[in-house]
Amino acid sequence: MRYFIIRGDDPSEYTGFIQEGRKWGLPGVATCPVCKSTWGDVSRSYPSVDLTPVATLANFADPSAEPIEEFERMRELARPLCPPGAQLDPGVSLGPLVGRAQGRFGQLSSPYPWWLLVQREALEKLQAEGLRGLKGCPTQLRFRQRNAPELLELELLSAGRLHPDCLPPNQAPPCPRCGRFDISKPDNPLLDAATIPGHVDVFRMEDMSTMIVCTERFADACKRLGLDGVVFNPVPVSKTKNRASSVE
Repeated sequence: MRYFIIRGDDPSEYTGFIQEGRKWGLPGVATCPVCKSTWGDVSRSYPSVDLTPVATLANFADPSAEPIEEFERMRELARPLCPPGAQLDPGVSLGPLVGRAQGRFGQLSSPYPWWLLVQREALEKLQAEGLRGLKGCPTQLRFRQRNAPELLELELLSAGRLHPDCLPPNQAPPCPRCGRFDISKPDNPLLDAATIPGHVDVFRMEDMSTMIVCTERFADACKRLGLDGVVFNPVPVSKTKNRASSVE
């Protein structure tokens, strides 16, 4: 099986622009007592989440940095309302996209590398192909134009990790308290075959939230159906765990 990183295409006919926010979110962490970092990562999102039942118990609408104890309290309030196994890092975005949108969008759209938007008709075509793990969530984007598209956001669960061969040899592990994994995207990403999920055809990398990866099945279906707006860049996969590993 081959895998691809999904990136937004930028042909001249697509003028789509989104000025967005997110309805809710977890706060960042103000100075983790273990790694001493102040951080939050808004690139990971769960748009299906409805925090209405706990919204009065914490300020999820303005998730600025908080002491780690407050972050952990808010995370546990939100956890039962999130998808099973959701990776709830500091700063994670929750609930639908809100804001203004305008212009022309492709059938698929990735305004940022960590979003994957799809028009409803395109999603229905992909689901009819039997592709796995495609959950489209409504957005609350306001268009000031006629014939505005119905844009859904795919909810992408975290799975798959980068292979150690594409990381610095002295790469530090994630912080055991706040989870911060201080890495930059490698110039030549390499997926760890042992961590790739077998039950979904598109997913967000667990340790690199700005990378959306899909299977060859997903890429082929999009091309066959003529679904435009994104491009598929091949990414190699390592089958072993040493520097002499073979790559497919």
